[in-house]
Amino acid sequence: MTDTPQTTLADLAHEIRSKNAGPFWVTMELFMRDADGYRIAADETFLNERTIARLYGVDEAAVAMFRVPSLKVVKISFPRPVGQGSLRDRDVHAGQHHVPLAVLPVPR
Repeated sequence: MTDTPQTTLADLAHEIRSKNAGPFWVTMELFMRDADGYRIAADETFLNERTIARLYGVDEAAVAMFRVPSLKVVKISFPRPVGQGSLRDRDVHAGQHHVPLAVLPVPR
């Protein structure tokens, strides 16, 4: 018996990316391949402010989520853990922040 790998958000997306939204915010965008993938990513019982807060260690109240069904896009913004370019900043362009979201397993 072999275990089937669990499907992740990255498996359902055309692209998942993160970027700066100014020196104090990160924005992530999920561009879903099709309506089924968008339905999963936009499901507020699965992907919500609490999920993002848990994944990124931010305050749930500070997370902003935007669902755009006509484009099959979910956009997420939250404060950076440290200011861009500060001494403790490990990702100046916020280009790697999307990874925990991309590998998030989706419900079966």
